Amino acid sequence: MDAHTSYQKNIYFSFSIFKRRKKKEKARDFDSEALFCIINSLIFSPSSSMAQLKVLCLFALFLTITELFITGVNSAATFTMVNKCQQTIWPGLLSNAGIAPLSTTGFILQKGESKTISVPTSWGGRFWARTHCTEDSTGKFTCATGDCGSGKLECAGGNAAPPATLAEFTLDGSNGMDFFDVSLVDGYNLPMLVVPQGGAGNNCTSTGCVVDLNGACPSELKVMSVGGENVACKSACEAFQKDEYCCAGAYNNPTTCKPSSYSTLFKKACPSAYSYAYDDKTSTFTCAGANNYLITFCPSPNTSQKSSSSSSGQNQEPEDSNNQNNDNSNNEPSTINNSMVYDGAWDISSASSTTTCMHVFSSPAIAGAIAFLTATFQLHRQLF
Repeated sequence: MDAHTSYQKNIYFSFSIFKRRKKKEKARDFDSEALFCIINSLIFSPSSSMAQLKVLCLFALFLTITELFITGVNSAATFTMVNKCQQTIWPGLLSNAGIAPLSTTGFILQKGESKTISVPTSWGGRFWARTHCTEDSTGKFTCATGDCGSGKLECAGGNAAPPATLAEFTLDGSNGMDFFDVSLVDGYNLPMLVVPQGGAGNNCTSTGCVVDLNGACPSELKVMSVGGENVACKSACEAFQKDEYCCAGAYNNPTTCKPSSYSTLFKKACPSAYSYAYDDKTSTFTCAGANNYLITFCPSPNTSQKSSSSSSGQNQEPEDSNNQNNDNSNNEPSTINNSMVYDGAWDISSASSTTTCMHVFSSPAIAGAIAFLTATFQLHRQLF
């Protein structure tokens, strides 16, 4: 095989990789298809000189390195779950329909423990905490709240039985953004805080519900344990099964389904959490390039945590507001149902990201620059 033929085959191989990777994307990339056709004709043209083939070879190297590097660094994200509750919890995990289950779908998390799991690109699903779990003499595993019906520690595709506080995620969604929220639509069983790390965007902020709604729950929504403890707070939909509360039937659109007095109670206590089905405007958050999401169960009230780049992708515990220049010092406690809550316990503005720069290892611009400089240097050596 002569040098000319060798260059032709190497270039063709590189562009084939680039084309195959592009075809895996959700939308058809016309530009990459056209580029491949043009390059293919140039490679095997009898008039192509060695100098031209060297340039094409380096250009192929540039495209391949860029594509592989960018895809590689964004191939997965992680979720770190921290139990700051005073008791053991059993987190449950459920992937969205059509998405493969994760390596674990349920586990135990003792007080003070944490666990990190990896998820693939474009993963979507939910996390929640099961509480007051027991195993009977036959080995059947059940929980007072958040039970997933599997009868085992692993939920294995089972969803959380309401009421349960949910953290919901869609990674690599529209325009490559991550979408996430904390939802009380199915009720509430314990406080939860989600903090994105290593991401960017005007709406890339922490969200959650850090108030103890069990203590503030109206009597008609309360869920009591066998021992008489208030362990959860139902949604009005779950409690009354009426269309106006469930946004069903004639109420299945945002025009007719309005906040009820019960969802308003939830929203007042937890302003950034979903309180009913069409509470999208103030409850959905987005990030670009986040490499980890920190999910804290039972965070301290008045928690304040900046997101993304300030954490440099490291797992950081939320800090008490007393160490954050008293961000919430002006929040006066109020009462709901004669129980004290903190109207400003979660000040969403205090958790806003102050940067628009992506984490360095998640930035396509930097990845492309590295590949471009590498190819340019090699091209200069070949031609000059």
